[in-house]
Amino acid sequence: MVAMSGGVDSSVAALLLHQKGYEVIGIGLQFPKLSSNTEWQRSCCRIEDLEDARRVAAKIGIPFYILNYEKIFEENVINYFYQSWLNGKTPNPCIECNRKVKFGHLLKLADLLEANFIATGHYANIFYDQYHSRFLLKKGVNPETDQSYFLYFLSQEQLSRILFPLGNLTKEKTRKIAKDSGLKIHDKPSSQEICFLGQTDHRSFLSKKFPGAFQPGPVVNTKGEILGWHQGIIGYTVGQRKGLGISARKRLYICGIDVVDNRIIVGTKEESVKIKASITGVNWIAFAQNPRTLSLKVKIRYRQPEIPAHIWCKNNAHGEIWFSEPQQGVTPGQAAVFYDGDIVVGGGTIE
Repeated sequence: MVAMSGGVDSSVAALLLHQKGYEVIGIGLQFPKLSSNTEWQRSCCRIEDLEDARRVAAKIGIPFYILNYEKIFEENVINYFYQSWLNGKTPNPCIECNRKVKFGHLLKLADLLEANFIATGHYANIFYDQYHSRFLLKKGVNPETDQSYFLYFLSQEQLSRILFPLGNLTKEKTRKIAKDSGLKIHDKPSSQEICFLGQTDHRSFLSKKFPGAFQPGPVVNTKGEILGWHQGIIGYTVGQRKGLGISARKRLYICGIDVVDNRIIVGTKEESVKIKASITGVNWIAFAQNPRTLSLKVKIRYRQPEIPAHIWCKNNAHGEIWFSEPQQGVTPGQAAVFYDGDIVVGGGTIE
């Protein structure tokens, strides 16, 4: 069963599996329309995209079904997005959509359809380590398109039933395969990083959907002195420099968000760096038991480079990351993913 969005990646994933002799079923998910008409034209998850997926399925010669996932998406992604901002955290809805929707609900659907595997157009790889008797997650071959960061939460059961046909391809190669196969979506633009926002910034989106959640409050320095006022902690993120509306001799960055007192705490670059981070909800892919202490590389944002760090976990619920040198933008709500070379060892959420 292939999750087909109508984009080039999932389309080629379905094509390659069909060419290898798999019996392929295409599934499209209808998500709620969350943006205005203009913004919606630039986002993914549109009805037009599902029609593209249907045409691709017909071209390949596989069945295709559209499922209404509006309620599931609202409950598992949009509500999480809102609650995270409300609690002073910066969410990563792509990870939650993968966790709850694509590799949660869809695997249950695969059971109902008696499908052995579920496949997506992610650029990542899965292989079985016979020595340790474990499935392992590995980076995609192209660093520019590698999406392993968004998949650190996968369990052994899930990894045993997931296929990533594009893991060893570049984006350019994927588009060439689509073009050579006569798929008219070969030059279709990639979707936005946060698909349901389109061109809308998150504060505008949240202010329209949850207008009562924006409560003004003070912006203070690290000494507690009031420097100005914010229009609601929702939408501000730790490490942010622009958009604070404060004049100062030195550049100021958000060091913390105090949800209880509705305050934003700002400081200089030196005051905003962190040498460690607390993490929660830790998932180990490479180990059956919590290893407690490890020295690995950690990625704390999708587009940021990996950082050498020492990881200590008392249990799978809580742990700490000690960075080799102080880091800026250590942001609650973002994922911290652990790497050993190309292997995703595990990860958790920055608390």
